[in-house]
Amino acid sequence: WLCGGPVAGPDDTTNTGTPGPTELVLGLRRLSFAYQDLIEIPYDVILEQRDTLEVLDLSYNLLEDPALLGELEKLATLILDCNNYNSHVKFPYLPSITTMCINKNRISNLPIFVEEVRRKFPNIRILSMMNNEAAPSYFNGGSLTQYIDYRQYVISQIPTLEVLDDTEVQRAERLQAKKTYRRHGVRGASMRRKEFRH
Repeated sequence: WLCGGPVAGPDDTTNTGTPGPTELVLGLRRLSFAYQDLIEIPYDVILEQRDTLEVLDLSYNLLEDPALLGELEKLATLILDCNNYNSHVKFPYLPSITTMCINKNRISNLPIFVEEVRRKFPNIRILSMMNNEAAPSYFNGGSLTQYIDYRQYVISQIPTLEVLDDTEVQRAERLQAKKTYRRHGVRGASMRRKEFRH
């Protein structure tokens, strides 16, 4: 699975042990800063690759603010697993993003987070947010009903999604999601917010 760990690839990936411009090769398509206990994104290094970078792995750090990534116009895959991102994270507008993994963060309010993803990543096809409070499943104490409702809500709000977490979005599921949240409307969504938080 794409979001399972740091990006690896012999030809065009750099996994920087200690970030520094001197060791960086220009023209990379993939870059990993995973497992470095970073508090801030090393923009000086990353933005050197703005013309070519397609995959960026920032997982297993202590990051909170991805604002300047908006300069990466070719970025298609963003991996933010195991950081400190919460429901109110503000992403830059990145129409190039098709895949985002933000598993195991501090996302607790599903409607707020999903609206941000929908607005900032209009072409997203794969979203993985497992092990967040807002994504109930058997793994974090959620019931089957909560899990189904969570999926239906996300799918109804982000119509471009093809994969949510580790499961492909089926046509029947998409139709049911659309039907459920059209019927409930905003009032129904707000009534369910408490469920998303538990």
